[in-house]
Amino acid sequence: MQVPASKLTLQGTRTIVAAAEAEALIFRIFLKLGCSDPVSTQVAQHLVDTSLCGMESHGIMRVLQYAEQMQSGYLDPKAEPRAFQDTRGVTRVEGGGGIGIPAMQLAYETGMQEARERGISALSIRHAGHTGRHGAFADMAAEQGFLTICMGGGNRGTWRQVAPYGGARAKLPTNPWCAGIPGGAQGPVVLDFATSKIAGGWIYAAQSAGALLPKGCVIDRDGIPTRDPEDYFNGGAILPAGAQKGYALALVAELIGEAMLGPSTTECNWLLITLDATRFREAPAMQAAAEEVLVDLRSCPPAPGFDRVEIPGERERNHRAAANGQAAVPEETWAQILALAENLGVE
Repeated sequence: MQVPASKLTLQGTRTIVAAAEAEALIFRIFLKLGCSDPVSTQVAQHLVDTSLCGMESHGIMRVLQYAEQMQSGYLDPKAEPRAFQDTRGVTRVEGGGGIGIPAMQLAYETGMQEARERGISALSIRHAGHTGRHGAFADMAAEQGFLTICMGGGNRGTWRQVAPYGGARAKLPTNPWCAGIPGGAQGPVVLDFATSKIAGGWIYAAQSAGALLPKGCVIDRDGIPTRDPEDYFNGGAILPAGAQKGYALALVAELIGEAMLGPSTTECNWLLITLDATRFREAPAMQAAAEEVLVDLRSCPPAPGFDRVEIPGERERNHRAAANGQAAVPEETWAQILALAENLGVE
């Protein structure tokens, strides 16, 4: 069992939950909310696996947010994603206003199929709710020999979360980027990050767990730095990651999502680019060359305050292995999930 390297400063304790128990409970919750058996299974597996990977901002705690959005009518629990070609010949994945995790899974599967056939695929994902941990999809695709690049933006009228560089008011969503590429002997290299200093999920996680946020990530409605998640929900904003660099990446994603892909609903619009990496170089040669690069980086002496140099994507896989099928969930968050299940009549 391994406790996640959380960004939160918990005021309480954590409870250890077996992955199989959490998955079964979450599955039943989504069935009660009106989701189909396949959607409930897929979402439950994704959320629990994300917690096992140490990414609790996108893990089990998201049950509370998804349930609230379904009960309010914001998400359609009965929605099923579909992929099709529009009149311009562009492949689109339509989320139907439901949870975005099945839609994003379908998008990556469709992108890989198209890239196998013609070397490259570019498709959009629209009308979907929160799409989960993108690193899981990119890791899966990279394991099969694909380079993927995904970015999302749009719907800033509903999701004003991040202040632009030099600004003191929230104007943009967190507009994430994700890229995955086949790596060396220890697996793919995966980048999965919000363009804000902290993902919005961490603020929801802090709120549900009664925790404090990291320093220097959030400002209140007056532009003053704060660690209290309630200050964010009361008109505050997240700061952009890397100052002007994060702001620029967010702006490009916003233009792709809103100006290029069209009006966004539910959450944001996504562009997924998939390339068959084996078209450029055979897999064994590419893996050997990648391993040379990664070994060289791992051999770098650590800076003060660090144990070692890490490779993006490996921390999540290592955390999952060390978790041994158990998730350390904030006690307050798990209590809220149990109360939700009880209120829904879940046994």
